[in-house]
Amino acid sequence: MPALTYTLLREDGDPGSRARLGRVETPHGGFDTPAFMPVGTAASVKGLLPEAVGSIGAQIILSNTYHLLLRPGEELVQRMGGLQKWMRWDGPVLTDSGGYQVFSFADKNSIGDDGVKFRSHLDGREIHLSPERSIAVQNALGADIIMAFDDCPPAPDRPEVVEATALGPRHAVPDAEYQARLAQANDRTARWLARCVKAHQRPADQALFGIVQGGIDLDARRQSVEQVCQHDLPGFAIGGVAVGEGFDQLKRVTEHTAPLLPEDRPRYLMGVGYERDLVTAVRAGVDMFDCVLPTRNARNANAFTPFGQIRLRNARFSEDERVLDAGCDCPACAGGFSRSYLRHLFIAGEMLGGILLSLHNLRHFQRLMLDIRAAIRDNTWSAVGRHWPVTLAEGPGTVRSDGRDLLESDADV
Repeated sequence: MPALTYTLLREDGDPGSRARLGRVETPHGGFDTPAFMPVGTAASVKGLLPEAVGSIGAQIILSNTYHLLLRPGEELVQRMGGLQKWMRWDGPVLTDSGGYQVFSFADKNSIGDDGVKFRSHLDGREIHLSPERSIAVQNALGADIIMAFDDCPPAPDRPEVVEATALGPRHAVPDAEYQARLAQANDRTARWLARCVKAHQRPADQALFGIVQGGIDLDARRQSVEQVCQHDLPGFAIGGVAVGEGFDQLKRVTEHTAPLLPEDRPRYLMGVGYERDLVTAVRAGVDMFDCVLPTRNARNANAFTPFGQIRLRNARFSEDERVLDAGCDCPACAGGFSRSYLRHLFIAGEMLGGILLSLHNLRHFQRLMLDIRAAIRDNTWSAVGRHWPVTLAEGPGTVRSDGRDLLESDADV
């Protein structure tokens, strides 16, 4: 059996959509697509038992190569039997390459064609991460899906200029410095992918995904697709759209890039995010997503709802007897925990607040994916907008188009 199989079950009947319903199988089980992966950075979805993560509908989780390389080290994880056995998660796991974290610490690294040298944020020791080293670490960790080591260029310093023409909006070409960086990143990503393929020691039980770069330049994206897809890989990812470009560019880049990727392989949009982003990317033909937002926001007392985020530290919730979302079946809502009580937990510094909100937020995104999969199956996209008004919002999920706070609307959330 191959390390990964993807079965395309249905294509969306809406003529304006490229959404797909599918199923991915791995050595540790399968998952339905479109899929949202909770992030367990250091082999743990913070504060939650593995069975709790599974109980809210998650079928696959993500762990981070960079953090596990630094602590406890991949050799220890390998001696303990690999990620799944060690962390007591019996489903599929994806590990990223560590490249995004290294590049995001620009003040701590030096980048060259051979890889990246950086200093650990834990103890300051110098570490060299190359394509070969990234793959060796991921081989040792034992995830079902591993990611190629790529060069992720930053977003341009200024938003891309959009000019009106007789034919509609025209996206101006970013400046020469940005174009040169994109060309360098594309070529380096292609060379590094070839090295990753050669270094991969477990192709029979670990599926290596290639990553497409190219920033916000559509020609550069097409070039990167051509370079990356020269390799016959089990799946492909779109990188570099969660580094500050904004929704309009995410939409434009994803709608251009996703259809260029092989139809018979899963497509993964890395590091995305908000509900509107997910719906937009699914309709562009993307199958897999991950983001730290649900759990990170939960630890900061921010709860997601179909109408927008509830910021529980706000004093107006101190005597609010309602649950976070009356339509949610998570332990917080189904258990009857009021907004008043949840707010108290955060004000008092009780860890139960972050646990309950993490479960709620993760369930929120799993429920959204369930409704998205139903919309593809039954061609009922209008129901997604009705049940999830936040997917129609103009911002990252807090304000609706007329400028009113969604939570101050007449909707009973």
